[in-house]
Amino acid sequence: MATPNYGYEKRQKELAKKKKKEDKLREKANRKLNPSSDGLAPGDPETDVASLERDPPTVPDLPTKNG
Repeated sequence: MATPNYGYEKRQKELAKKKKKEDKLREKANRKLNPSSDGLAPGDPETDVASLERDPPTVPDLPTKNG
């Protein structure tokens, strides 16, 4: 029986990971160049980050012992 070639398997995983990362970056660039309201939902992290930059969260006033 042949022994497993772990180096080949590792290289294939690395290539798949690299390809996935490149695809993700390409999609992100496409979204940036062609913004559309279809792609982002209210719960989408991209939307949430943008809204936080415009309107930072406020801290409510807490009641004090003397007041």
